[in-house]
Order: sequence, then structure tokens, then C-alpha cells
Amino acid sequence: MYPELFKIPFVNLTVKSYGLMMVIAFLAAVSLIRRFSRNITPDPGLITNAALYSLIAGVVGARLFYVVHHFDLFRGNLSSVFVLWKGGLELLGGVILAIAVIFFYLWYHKLPIRRYLDILAIGLMLALAFGRIGCFLNGCCFGKQTKLPWAVRFPYNSPAYRSQVFPDLARNRSQPYLRLPAEFFGFYEEGGRSFYSLKPYQDLTAEQKYMVEKGSLRSLPVHPTQLYSSANGAVLCLLLYLFWRRSQKKAATNTTSLFAKPGSTFSLMFILYGITRFGIEFIRDDNPFGFAGLTISQNISIFLLIPMGVVLMVIFQSIENKIEYRVTRTKYQENGSLR
Repeated sequence: MYPELFKIPFVNLTVKSYGLMMVIAFLAAVSLIRRFSRNITPDPGLITNAALYSLIAGVVGARLFYVVHHFDLFRGNLSSVFVLWKGGLELLGGVILAIAVIFFYLWYHKLPIRRYLDILAIGLMLALAFGRIGCFLNGCCFGKQTKLPWAVRFPYNSPAYRSQVFPDLARNRSQPYLRLPAEFFGFYEEGGRSFYSLKPYQDLTAEQKYMVEKGSLRSLPVHPTQLYSSANGAVLCLLLYLFWRRSQKKAATNTTSLFAKPGSTFSLMFILYGITRFGIEFIRDDNPFGFAGLTISQNISIFLLIPMGVVLMVIFQSIENKIEYRVTRTKYQENGSLR
């Protein structure tokens, strides 16, 4: 876990691993989208502008989703909502708002919306693959305890460690996983609020440091769900690319095939990501439970992502078919073959 990679000399600023990986994810996605869009528009600047707008929307959406998800952390101190450099972004909220902004941008500039959205879907999954590595370095989005050989232990006072030493009523857990002696805790103030928390690492004694690093009080091993999500993004990126290439070949040969119309790849992204995100949530241990004993992300997957993907797939197929039918009918009428 490396939430801060290094400090910039003279200005006393640190480069955050999560922010750096988000930038890398953004650049990778934009490069891919620009490359795949060369046959759609002669002006690559439109793609870059759309990407910049989506980045801003993504940050805003991710922050809003996190604030709604963890509103108790901001109750009584709403100004902290704008303190982005201390963390607190959720990818799902960012993706939803970014897609909405891109959709409006494409509509405003009269660009082929469905063809762009297909390419966008591939780029989003590539961004997910890089972005989730940032989650792993930051220590957020951690998993449940496991004894699998690839389980990881996060350091003292990390999000995963704090989750293990405190009860979590939002996840129906009234007792901590790991019991620490009282001398590891204290009352601290930040932003005008007093709260009960773990002592900073530098305030621990040498014996206490050994106990939390190598002794019986070190973090319990958990699933590296961030890396699972990263691998999931990479696999979905490849699958969507192959699906999109199939659609391109069918269109080039004028071959009519099911689920090969523009917009199909974008629709498939919602279905596949909704299913995989729903499954990964079962082995995550950070998100609070919501409706029906499921997390907010799981409820969004069931009631928004998966149904949206299915509905869009049907709509895009029917719209394209109607257009093709009207075009065919007009040609027949011009030839006098259809009355």
C-alpha cells in the first residue's frame, strides 16, 4: 500500500498513487478512443474535448456518489465534501455521470452517438483496469478475510485495518474482527470535530509497532478485491473489443447479424459490468449494506446497470431494423416494385 508515492521538492506537495493511476487510466482510455474513432470523425479534437468533459464529470459524479454513500462522515462538516485530496471517490458514480455528459456532448455536436458509445465502452473498461490499481495502492475498496495464498495484509491505520479494529454497524457487524488494547486508541480533533480513532503510527512504542507489523495485532489477510476489479476491467475490455470488431466486420460486409448493430457493444458493457460488479461486492468488506441486505452498488447493478444494458440492446436493435426497413422500402418504391 502506497497512498503517497513521493513528495515534490520545494512545494511540499505529495503525488498520490490513486490520483496518478486515475491520470494514467484517463490517458490510456483517451488514446484508445482516439485511435478507434479515426474512421468516425476527421477531427480528433472533438474526442479530446469529450474526454476532458467526461473526466470532470467523472470526478464530480464519483465524489457525489461517495458523499451519498458515506454521508455520516460529512454530517456537520459539509465543507469537507470539497476536500478531494484526502480521498473519497467511487468509480460507479463517476462512470454514470461521465456517460451522461458524453451522451449530451455527442448529441449536441451531431456525432454518431451509438458508434462513439461502443468505442467509449471499451475505453471505460481499460480505464477501470488501471484505476483499480490505484485503489489497491491507496488501500480502499478492500475485501473480506480469506486464507487464500494470494491474500494481502494492509498496514496499520489503513482503511482495511481500521475496519477490522472497529465495529461496522453499516455492515451489521457489532464487534471488531481484531481486538486492540485501549492504549492504541485516543481522541483527536480535525476540522472542529473530536473523534475516537487509532493513534498515529509515529506515536506508537517500538513494541507496539512490532505487534502491528509482525505480531498478533497485524492486519488480517483479505481478498485483494481491487486487483480482482482491475483484472475484471482488463478482461471486459478485451471481450468488448472482440465483440466490437465482430460488429465492424459484419457492417463492412453488409451481413445482418444479431447484436451486431451500433450500440450493441455499449449495451453489453452494462450487462457484463453489472454482473461482475454484483459478484465482486460479495467479497468486498467496505461498502455499507442498503436495500434488501445488498450494497448500494449491488442494488444499482440489479435495478439500473443490467436492466439498462438489456433495454438498450433491444432498443438499439429495433431502431436500426426500422431504419433499414424504411430505406429498403424507399428503394423498392423508386424502382416501382412496391405499391
